[in-house]
Parts: sequence; C-alpha cells; structure tokens
Amino acid sequence: MSNGYEAVLINGTVGVGKTTVLDALGDHLAAEGIPGAAADLDELGRLWPNPPGDGFNLAFTLANLRDLSTNARAAGAEKLIMAGVVETLDQRRRFAEAVGGQLHLVRLRADPELIKERIRQRHEQDPEGRDWHLARVGELTEILDRAAVDDHVIDVTELAPEQTAKRIRTLVRL
Repeated sequence: MSNGYEAVLINGTVGVGKTTVLDALGDHLAAEGIPGAAADLDELGRLWPNPPGDGFNLAFTLANLRDLSTNARAAGAEKLIMAGVVETLDQRRRFAEAVGGQLHLVRLRADPELIKERIRQRHEQDPEGRDWHLARVGELTEILDRAAVDDHVIDVTELAPEQTAKRIRTLVRL
C-alpha cells in the first residue's frame, strides 16, 4: 500500500462498468479504513446547456474536481477514486493538475457485445439515449485505443466488479 494523497481514474468507453467498479473499489477502501472520496465525473460535469466549444463540459468538470479534491484532502482523504473518460494526454495532464496528487489511469475494456447488451438494458425505456450510447461505444473505444493515455488496461469481460477492484488495487498498489 502506498502512503500519501493519490488518485485513481477508472477510464473506459460507455457501458464498460466504470461506475460499478468505482463503487466496488470505494467499498474495498472503506472496509479497510482507508480515508478517501469517490466521484463519478459524469455527475461532476452535469450542466446544461453545454458551454460553446465544450460538448462534454470538461472545464466545468475540472473546476468541480479541483474543489472536490481540495475538500476531500481537508477532510482527511488519502485516496480519491473517480470514474470517467480521459481521451487525450492533455486531458490527463489537466485531470492530474485538478486532483493535485499522483494520478493513476486504469482503463477498463470488455467484449463489445457485452457492453452493447448492458447499454440496451440500461436504456430500455430511452431509445434515443440507447442509440447514442450504442454508436458511442465503438467511436470512444477507437479514440481511447489511439490515445494510449492509461497506465494499466484491464479486460473486465469475465471479471466481477469486486475482482476488478482488487486488480486495480494490486496494479496501482492502492
């Protein structure tokens, strides 16, 4: 286990299980009494309408993340875990600056058909959202493959969220 303030950002395409793994990882840390905070970056960036030129509200997300990280540290957090999407090295740098500590990026990958089935189930009552997310899976996977911004990549096709959380802890010595 490492000491000091550090952050883990669980990266990956839509539907791969980032938020579910975030919850499992948070449960692991809490069960061991490791002070920390967890954030779903989609929630930190929820703003409408989107500012011109910032379709995914990155600037708003980063501003909120800076405040969250500062407040978490002040409250005694040693670990900050997040679920979100980092598409470029510049975004990685900006996220690292926002958390103000060591940042580990761990990308989750899974069989595309498994991801698509999750999306179909999640958006069963939302055909427009379903179609957008289904189209985004391949697009975002290609973007993340090209960007290669992650420290570690885990194929989660056959892993339960708790297994993935344990693997993340081992990989980043959390």
